[in-house]
Amino acid sequence: MIWFFLLSGIFLGWSLGANDAGNIFGTAVGTRMVKFKVAALVASVFVILGAVISGAGATTTLGHLGGINAIAGSFTVALASALTVTSMSRLKLPVSTTQVIIGGIVGWNWFTGSPTNFKVLTEIISTWFFSPVLSAIFALVIFKLVTFVLRKVHMHILEVDALTRAGLIVVGAFGAYSLGGNNIANVVGVFVPANPFDTIQIGNLFSLSGTQQLFLMGSLAISAGIYTYSGHVMKTIGNELYKLTPVTALVVVLSVSLVLFVFASQKLKIFLISLGLPPIPLVPVSSSQAVIGAVIGIGISKGGKGIHYNVVGKIALAWVTTPLVSCLLSFIMLFFVKNVFELRVVTF
Repeated sequence: MIWFFLLSGIFLGWSLGANDAGNIFGTAVGTRMVKFKVAALVASVFVILGAVISGAGATTTLGHLGGINAIAGSFTVALASALTVTSMSRLKLPVSTTQVIIGGIVGWNWFTGSPTNFKVLTEIISTWFFSPVLSAIFALVIFKLVTFVLRKVHMHILEVDALTRAGLIVVGAFGAYSLGGNNIANVVGVFVPANPFDTIQIGNLFSLSGTQQLFLMGSLAISAGIYTYSGHVMKTIGNELYKLTPVTALVVVLSVSLVLFVFASQKLKIFLISLGLPPIPLVPVSSSQAVIGAVIGIGISKGGKGIHYNVVGKIALAWVTTPLVSCLLSFIMLFFVKNVFELRVVTF
């Protein structure tokens, strides 16, 4: 029965892989600098590493928003979130998985009468505005630096092409690692309070906590989503929003990767505190919003021409409706799970 409940988390992980891989490798594949099979392999490996090694920080913050403490409740929220993401993916829209799971958790709080931590909610929502702005700033600065270097260093076009291709793979690997570390909270974070797994200990050589096992399961599901369905969203990111060159594609991927890393790194947070600086919150941020911000940043650096604002508007509308749809769907499904199937969705 436990594995049946975990199926919705696996489904949500698959949905995230199908939707968010485009945010890491969409520009590389869209500009035909990297083959889809190569992008999928690199993304899959590093998503798993990032999730297992660096997934704890954002997951802890998500748990403070609403601690879903019954496995049937976790199942329902994850399923509602996965259905929302999948429907948006079928429309070829790079929606925010972060917004989906936040809406689902708020829906659970609403249904069960549990308090919503509005401080944490405000902190998370603020990143929905801050992360695309930060990504746009990164893209502007990096693009100016890259342009300056290319003007000073006279390289043959084939050399630039080879370096760009290699750079897209390396930076894409970094982005996939950051995606796993930051967004695994969206996939299995709702299962952590009701975690069914015990720690696996093999002598003094190897230890895998129950939470890390959830992270591994979720990241494997993300990998499956990358391989089977991410090509649709990669097309939207790579071609429809703004026509990118290979160099600008590299800038976009690096900008998105930095944003995801900043909001997932516990070591960076500790370092900032040690300097007496305000720490950056460890929250799951939207890679979709970050990549849109980076692409727009590139467009602005070129005078704002060439940005397909109708596509931007369509994506922005999806961002507004996504958490609302997920919240309502979560509430309705929880009602049926509790009253029709007579399963406990909360433990007081």
